[in-house]
Amino acid sequence: MAAAPPPNFSWVEPNKLAGLAMPRMPAHYLYLLNNGIKHLVSLSERKPPYHDTCPEITLHHIRIHDFCAPSFDQIKRFLSIVEEANSKGEGVAVHCMHGHGRTGTMLACYLVKARKITGIDAINEIRRIRRGSIETHEQEKTVVQFYQHIK
Repeated sequence: MAAAPPPNFSWVEPNKLAGLAMPRMPAHYLYLLNNGIKHLVSLSERKPPYHDTCPEITLHHIRIHDFCAPSFDQIKRFLSIVEEANSKGEGVAVHCMHGHGRTGTMLACYLVKARKITGIDAINEIRRIRRGSIETHEQEKTVVQFYQHIK
């Protein structure tokens, strides 16, 4: 089977962290694996289809309702998954339905912590890399509050 890039796939931190829309075909998981991604964090309410077709990828499910923002506990769980995987040289990909709101929010929180930048700067950087990211005022507010929380 040939690998195919999942919809809305892009690296935020090359070989470490990527965002994408929900993978929908076995070929999407093969693409992730071929690009060093060993962990898939699903933020959608249901697990992605065919996630069991690629047992080399560990699925982490952090359920967040569509158009909502993650809690600080959910953000910290996500960041610990990324840190642990990256410490072993393994890449992580994160998705929601389309890879914009919930995914963008988590990716911005990652930048706040990893690059020690403000919430506003992180939001702007994720929107530059991934057009349409961070869709609601509540999601924006969460990134800014996360920055306040950890600084």
